[in-house]
This record gives sequence, structure tokens and C-alpha cells, in this order.
Amino acid sequence: MSEILLQAAIVIFVYFFAFFLVAQFIRNNSIVDMGWGAGFVVVAFVTLLSQGAYAERNLLITLLITIWGGRLTYYIVRRNWGKPEDFRYAKWRKEWGSWLVPRAFLQVFMLQGLLMLIIGYPIIVVNSSPQPGLNFIDYLGLFIWITGFFFESVGDKQLAEFKKDPANKGHVIQSGLWKYTRHPNYFGEATMWWGIFLLTISVPLGWSAVISPLTITLMLLYVSGVPMLEKKYKDNPEFQEYARRTNKFFPWVPKK
Repeated sequence: MSEILLQAAIVIFVYFFAFFLVAQFIRNNSIVDMGWGAGFVVVAFVTLLSQGAYAERNLLITLLITIWGGRLTYYIVRRNWGKPEDFRYAKWRKEWGSWLVPRAFLQVFMLQGLLMLIIGYPIIVVNSSPQPGLNFIDYLGLFIWITGFFFESVGDKQLAEFKKDPANKGHVIQSGLWKYTRHPNYFGEATMWWGIFLLTISVPLGWSAVISPLTITLMLLYVSGVPMLEKKYKDNPEFQEYARRTNKFFPWVPKK
């Protein structure tokens, strides 16, 4: 287990170091977001192939990570390609001044690498362990993962289509899945990792993989996901009325 964990850590370090170098050359640290989903796919295949174990659980978790990571990468690259640095990273660029390069290296690229190692931990656990056959908990985990993938992918698609319409400029999306939760894509992201955790729980040390969904859920709810967008719209009356009616994270029927 320690050997494959170290292997994954080295792969992630090299991966994000490469992104860091490119980002400094093009002066755009937000390209780190383009590498997020694909990085998990790299970790999944490296750990799968290095161990040479191709049981149902290994292949299933690698397939799910590939579907999720591939879709997310395509979505973010298509959304961000050719656009200026994202407002969050541009803000840090101004604030960090002469410390920009070392702080970007540590607080953007290496921090994302550490988070990838923590959140991707279930992949490492599965691909380093003897594989019992799939059971009811695994199928429940698969169902939860599919639910999360639906919320994330459909939520992203609905938002992209909403933004395409010039008539919606300056307005807040409140239709589709966004009618039931203000952040269906973030809810879906967290839900998928809880599904992955259930697929991990039957293998040795599988219980320790709970750190993955806990980390991503707490981050999305309290650090980098929901809070940043909520703060961005805090002075928007339309958003405040929307927030009054609609649950922040967990989907539910809107209030009247």
C-alpha cells in the first residue's frame, strides 16, 4: 500500500509541476483547473496498470473515474479555452505581487496535487488490494455515483446553455436542476465521491477512504466551491430572492 501511494504521489507531483511550468509561460494559473479531472484519470490508470490486477472492482472504479474525469476536463477546457485568467487567480496574481511564483507553486499547483492525492485515495486503495466480488454495497455505490454524475453533468449543461442566450446576461439560472439546488454540479461532485467510497469499503482499509468524500464535501460547502460563488452574488437582488426559495446544496422542492 505504501509503495503504490508513493507512486501516485510522484505521478501527481510531476503532473502538476508540468502544469505549473506552462502556467508561468502563458501567465495564466487558472489552467490548473483544466488538469483537475484528467489528473485522476492518470492516477487511476497508473495504479491499475502498475499493479496488474484487473478484477471487476478495479475495472469499474477506473471506468467511473475515466467517465467523470474525461467529461469534466472536456467541459472545463471548452469553457475556458482562449479566455483570460479566471477572476480568482487574477485576484491572487495582484495580491501576491513579487511572491506570485512561489505562492502559485505551493498554494495553487501543489495544493491541488495534495488534494488530488487525498480525494483520489479510494482509487489507490482499490488498486492496491485483493478484490472481493461486487456486493450490494457496491451496487448501491454505483447507483449513488450515477445520481451524482447526472446532477453534475446535466447541471453543467443547463448552465452552459443558459449562458449562451444573450437574453440571460446578468440574470441567474433558476430552471432545470437549478430550481431545486443552487449548486447542482457541486452536489453531484460530492455525491459521486460518496459513491466511489462505497465501492471501496469492502476491500482492506476501505473504511479509511472516507477521507475522500469528506474532504471534497467540506471543501465544496465551506472553502472553494459554494462560498466563492455565493460571495460573488451577495449584492445581487435576483440571486438573493433565488437563495431565499432554493436550497443551497441538497436538492429539495423550492419554498414559496
